[in-house]
Amino acid sequence: KPKICVVVSEFNKEVTAEIQNRTVHELNDKGIKGEEYLKVIYVKGAFEIPYAISKLIDKYDGFIAVGCIIKGKTPNFDFISQAITNGIMDISISNKKPVGNAIITCLNKKQAIDRTHKGKEAANTVLDILSTLDQKYQK
Repeated sequence: KPKICVVVSEFNKEVTAEIQNRTVHELNDKGIKGEEYLKVIYVKGAFEIPYAISKLIDKYDGFIAVGCIIKGKTPNFDFISQAITNGIMDISISNKKPVGNAIITCLNKKQAIDRTHKGKEAANTVLDILSTLDQKYQK
């Protein structure tokens, strides 16, 4: 069984808590449970997620990034969203470990609530890629 770490932003907590719940529930349904195989850690905001993953990269087989960025009246939304996406992709590629992206970017809170299923999708994506790589390349 793979070891998975879910890194959750506490900003927009009412949304990220639901994404986290769906993520963990899906992982549990797939047999990833217990402290040995599943760890959830919290960071202040989504911007801190790539750093947290980079610090834990050697301890887990895959990661799921959970966050919610809602567009405000400044261009900060675009800069933060792009920086986080680039950071997660760079970590994934340079360390050859899957990072499921369940950081949702929305224009308003209603859109965010409607997209909390992204945690389940990210969990399945990470498990699928780990399974595929194990079957193809680890024989």
